[in-house]
Amino acid sequence: MHAHAEQGLNSAALSATTHCLIGCAVGEIVGMAIATAFGWSNYIQIPLAIALAFVFGYALTMRPVLRAGVPFARASRIALASDTVSIAVMEIVDNLFVLVVPGAIDAGLGDAKFWWSILLGFAIAFIPAVWVNRWLIARGKGHAVVHQYHHQ
Repeated sequence: MHAHAEQGLNSAALSATTHCLIGCAVGEIVGMAIATAFGWSNYIQIPLAIALAFVFGYALTMRPVLRAGVPFARASRIALASDTVSIAVMEIVDNLFVLVVPGAIDAGLGDAKFWWSILLGFAIAFIPAVWVNRWLIARGKGHAVVHQYHHQ
């Protein structure tokens, strides 16, 4: 029975982290595309991309919660409670990786260095985010709070 519970916990953590990864990646890429289109510097581009990573992550979480009939204000609180730590870990690790790769922070959307550094950064960030999500879910927090709304 213990092995089944561990497998369920690991599966939930992987699912939650994959969801977090999608929101973070979409948000960051959209933010960087907007900043590039307007010719904005990294000082604007980076905070915009991070902010949009949170927005898209929260939006992905809120979708099934809203579909379950939860009012917007409560669904927002649920998304904040379930995703903030996971998204923060994903963003910190990914952005630190991009910062240490020479020239990656200045690479544009048409540059291969932009794409491989951000993708590798997210792949590296996935590992600590899985462990954070696993820890939270095991304590009835994080995506454990949202899970009940996914099947309604």
